[in-house]
Amino acid sequence: MVAVTPVGVDRFRTVLVTGFDPFGGASVNPSWQAVRQLDGTSIEGHRVVAAELPTIFDRSLEVLRGLLATHRPALVICTGQAAGRAALSLERVAINVDDARIPDNALAQPIDTPVIAGGPAAYFSTLPIKAMLAAIEAEGIRSEVSQTAGTFVCNHVFYGLMHELATRRELAGVRGGLIHVPWLPQQGQPSMPVEDIVRGLAAAIRCALTTGEDINRQAGALS
Repeated sequence: MVAVTPVGVDRFRTVLVTGFDPFGGASVNPSWQAVRQLDGTSIEGHRVVAAELPTIFDRSLEVLRGLLATHRPALVICTGQAAGRAALSLERVAINVDDARIPDNALAQPIDTPVIAGGPAAYFSTLPIKAMLAAIEAEGIRSEVSQTAGTFVCNHVFYGLMHELATRRELAGVRGGLIHVPWLPQQGQPSMPVEDIVRGLAAAIRCALTTGEDINRQAGALS
């Protein structure tokens, strides 16, 4: 279990973490199963608020914008499921394209459409992802820096989040990004127990709140 303590609400010292509902015929989504366990806890003096986003392209960003307006967080970490990955994947870049291999939960399947019309081609995460990588590994949990968040609803939310943080004056200085998590063991392999996902996310949040400048460390990829 994560050593955190429930505290009262303080909208200006809040960390917003999100997960998704199940999609693609699954009965569970590990991203929500993990972040819900952090809801109401305190990390580095900040209250964690967890919220579930719908796996629906347009609706997911509507819900996220409402959460940003309600909670005015100091830090935002969105999470999503990445089948086939064995580690917590700290996403480096969000791209301005929706290209859905499968339909979302509203049966929408956009192809080659922008997340935000007229927006930049991409946004980089503003999280200290290399330092977070080291912090998660220090907990004995597998982690990696990922160079692609895909082109489904996770990337859609990641890009939409970064666009909000970059363009809304009231969110100036707020850090944000996306972490993909593996399947749970009951979903198949590779997988990670939910307890490890929770501990890894807590370590990532703690690092993001206490690290001003990211460390210099190799975490690239050849493909």
